[in-house]
Amino acid sequence: MRLRNHLRGGAVVAAVALTVSACSAQAGGGDTSGEGEVAGEITVITQRTDIVDTVFQEYKAEFEAEYPDVTVNFEAITDYEGEIAVRMNTDDYGDVLLIPNSVQPDQFATFFEPLGSVEEMGQEYRLVEEKAYDGQVYGLSITVNTQGLVYNKKVWEEAGITDLPATPDEFLDDLRAISQNTDAVPYYTNYADGWPLSQWDGNRGAMGDPAYQNTHVAHSDTPWAEDEWHGISDGLLYDVVAEGLSEEDPTTTNWEESKTLLGTGQVATMLLGSWAITQMRQAAEDAGGSAEDIGYMPFPYQVDGTFHAQVAGDYKNAINVNSEHKAAARAWIDWFAKESGYAHDEGGISPLLDGPMPETLGDFEAAGVEYVELEPAPQGKESYEADVVAAAEIDLYGNIYRQQLVDVARGAGGGDKESFFADLNQRWADARASVGE
Repeated sequence: MRLRNHLRGGAVVAAVALTVSACSAQAGGGDTSGEGEVAGEITVITQRTDIVDTVFQEYKAEFEAEYPDVTVNFEAITDYEGEIAVRMNTDDYGDVLLIPNSVQPDQFATFFEPLGSVEEMGQEYRLVEEKAYDGQVYGLSITVNTQGLVYNKKVWEEAGITDLPATPDEFLDDLRAISQNTDAVPYYTNYADGWPLSQWDGNRGAMGDPAYQNTHVAHSDTPWAEDEWHGISDGLLYDVVAEGLSEEDPTTTNWEESKTLLGTGQVATMLLGSWAITQMRQAAEDAGGSAEDIGYMPFPYQVDGTFHAQVAGDYKNAINVNSEHKAAARAWIDWFAKESGYAHDEGGISPLLDGPMPETLGDFEAAGVEYVELEPAPQGKESYEADVVAAAEIDLYGNIYRQQLVDVARGAGGGDKESFFADLNQRWADARASVGE
């Protein structure tokens, strides 16, 4: 599948700020500069429940061989965002953890050790600004993702589609073709698990403007207008559901099952970060299919005839400010980024500036996709968008309002597309007025 004009077929939670007691005054011991004693027993908290007993045990063995005075223990949490927020009301949230999305930039120093200045860390690592505040970096990406749609190539081809959709309307045409010509569910929302719906916000780079979030979104009174990102992306999600091109009963969706559904062609398409490619390919093989059946396409939107895809960090490893073994925790974070191979094995882009691009993004290379790293907010404005999100009580980075959107679109909630977006715009404008520029 390459260019549409060749072969057209027949048819990236913050609304609720973390409400925790400030415990930074109880900071533990150790030295995160790398000059302290790298020793002790550390607990690393992860969301990877699926590989904590396999791949992560290999990481442990390799790390402990290099640092024999350190013992690494893992704790995997299924509902990471929900459970870790509760844990962070105490000092007991591991030595290394992933920075939850609900922690706002001005709270970083309360919970996490600074790792170095943006200028210093930026000479070696990608996207350090994403979890920085007041010039200090508080987390390093476990991997770097781009954004798009994972799809079953065989199903799309069976529907007679052999080129990439370049607009939301073309994408809808393609899903209609899949509905008419195959037995597959054209699009799967993963509504019940919720978090996959948050992935829709991670595609802002499709607008092709690195400065977009510093000129639009929190700097607009109408981010759900037809020509602004959230109007375009959420509008497409609404139309997909409203036309019956998604699963019949979204309340019964299941994330783990969805991998097999896509791998076997029972589902055609899902919007997910590039991290999902390897998982879907593995699911296809486990179900007796081929990894080659799984493709990855950019969001259906072009600027001057070119697809753009946002590049952004995944979860960030950080050090608990209360850890008693900060030097060991810091050694783990650096080792994980440089030597574990996690990003490569997961099909992600390396968090290192000089790291390789993964072969899993070969489809993007063939489509001529240009990658976009969004510019960070200016210093002193790092919390502005999060402040507007909180004041509007719209979980822009989460799933609640998009679940409501799906409900309205499928007739299970009151209103329609126009009224739903008008309400979002009004609440957003009111929040901007209350926060100020």
